[in-house]
Amino acid sequence: MSLPDGFLDELRGRLSLAQVVGRKVMWDARKSNQGKGDMWAPCPFHQEKTASFHVDDRKGFYYCFGCHAKGDAISFVRETENVGFMEAVEILGREAGMQVPARDPKAQEKADRRTLLADVMEQAVQHYRLQLKTAAGAMAREYLQGRGLSEAAWDRWEIGFAPDARQGVFQHLTGRGVAADLVVDAGLCARPEDSGAPYDRFRGRIIFPIRDARGRAIALGGRAMDPNARAKYLNSPETELFDKGRSLYNQGPAREAAGKSAPLIVAEGYMDVIALSEAGFAATVAPLGTAVTEDQLKLLWRMHPEPVIALDGDTAGLRAAMRVIDLALPMLEAGQSLRFAILPEGKDPDDLLKADGPQAMRSLIDGAVPMVQLLWRRETEGRAFDSPERRAALDQALRAAIRRIGDRSIRSHYGDEINRLRRELFGQSRPPNARGGAWRPKAAPVLPTTRASLLAVAEGAVEDVLREAVILAALVTHPELVSEFESALEIMDLSLPEHAVIRDALLAHEVREDIAAAAGEDALEKLFKPRHVQIAPPVRHAGDVGLARQCVTEELAKLAARRGAEREIAEALEDITELADEAVTWRLSEAARAQQEASRAAGEDRAEYDIAPNGVKLKREERNAFDAILRQLGHSGAPSDSDRE
Repeated sequence: MSLPDGFLDELRGRLSLAQVVGRKVMWDARKSNQGKGDMWAPCPFHQEKTASFHVDDRKGFYYCFGCHAKGDAISFVRETENVGFMEAVEILGREAGMQVPARDPKAQEKADRRTLLADVMEQAVQHYRLQLKTAAGAMAREYLQGRGLSEAAWDRWEIGFAPDARQGVFQHLTGRGVAADLVVDAGLCARPEDSGAPYDRFRGRIIFPIRDARGRAIALGGRAMDPNARAKYLNSPETELFDKGRSLYNQGPAREAAGKSAPLIVAEGYMDVIALSEAGFAATVAPLGTAVTEDQLKLLWRMHPEPVIALDGDTAGLRAAMRVIDLALPMLEAGQSLRFAILPEGKDPDDLLKADGPQAMRSLIDGAVPMVQLLWRRETEGRAFDSPERRAALDQALRAAIRRIGDRSIRSHYGDEINRLRRELFGQSRPPNARGGAWRPKAAPVLPTTRASLLAVAEGAVEDVLREAVILAALVTHPELVSEFESALEIMDLSLPEHAVIRDALLAHEVREDIAAAAGEDALEKLFKPRHVQIAPPVRHAGDVGLARQCVTEELAKLAARRGAEREIAEALEDITELADEAVTWRLSEAARAQQEASRAAGEDRAEYDIAPNGVKLKREERNAFDAILRQLGHSGAPSDSDRE
């Protein structure tokens, strides 16, 4: 019995092979490049001292140049854990948060049928390729040559031609013993409503084979030679092989090129993909006759963290870009987004390449703008904001868009960028927050002489800097703990640039000497110089790994608690215009109460606390911020009876 179709592909897509293998090996910090998913280690399958075992995390495969062991995450777990196939799947399923479904007794039968249909499709592809080189394909050859494609390019892309015959491919395939039902079920032919003989779907069209990530022919795309044809482009219907919303043209070769650090480009159609790939942009794909779908976005992000959507600069291209933005906003994650390269109006990629060469396209890709800028362009371009009502409508539209972002951190950064763009548009020194909240006072400039000191850190965040320093120093002292806290380190918002440098060095290396070389001795000396770092338990007791683990865990928890309370206060301030004074005061109090509880659990020094108007304990700097907010609401710092109520 087999698992349901698609389960293993999704399982492999959710897992990081480097993390699975990393439990069994020590990565070679000098040879490995974590950012590119290119990892090296001594082989876990045979005794060696050199790092000949290679993991390509983006492709999901490993290979040992010594013993020639190779495979994917499932085979790795099978070999290292000495378990069977299904046990390995269950182990990885738990790690990926996926419940292994009951095995489908008919799954093998379905898999065999898909293999049969794929073979029928392959025979059709070869038939159409031969037809391109016959007399019937003369006009198609002339068209392809006019588009700048050589005969070698036709072969590379397996381009074919379907003559204008009612039963051309049907008679060819059935004449070779293929059952008529299989030809229909593969999507090559259709049955008329009167139940007559099947007829070819593709007639008088240039044929572009569509292959899945494994290279199997699953569908066809056809461009009409007749300019009066009802549809310029025609794709295969959805079949047991082909789901157009889950497929991409040129997916396999583009995934391989993206794995070698090429930018992943999403174009509009077959000819765009071919033109760009032939010009050197091998990591190019296209959706198949539909707007980009949610499943296609997931496919793109598995191939590259930041695909570039390259669209024509006409109205239709811009509309398509805006649809992609609306689809992507709820799916954004840290390090997972989109950029947009809008071509000059009236030009597609092929036009630009012919007119200005590959360098013009490369410049366009390199200068692709982030999603937030295109979102701003959509809401502002061609509009006047010369009245309060129009500005309010802009704020409302932007709020609605940003609220769709699920990731709280990304939502906050989008709000900051929209505020900046709004200041540029209206020339305001105190812009309204993009979420429709309060006016933010303009910050006083920081003098160059104090920019690098703790005094330049945002108000109330000095404590964060101290905690960050202890966490980083503990991990530099105990680099063997970095893998345990890797996820927390990656998403950690750091207050100082030098802290970010040390964090990046920790994530890339596992030996203190290598960390020092990557971050710089000066950076480490500065990190360990403060008294509070020198007396921190994990630094003073460098041999106690358990104590270091406990300290890092506690400091991360305290940092998260303080910043969580800070975000609550910030959000309450943003909503002042929408909430009554009493509601804002209550919300601030609840945020302060949450922070008090977190601090008390972590053993904070209570002598540092002050009393807020509602009796909740606050740290003095938080009390000052609290009083400032109350003054904005029209209250004085000293609480009145009504305040206390």
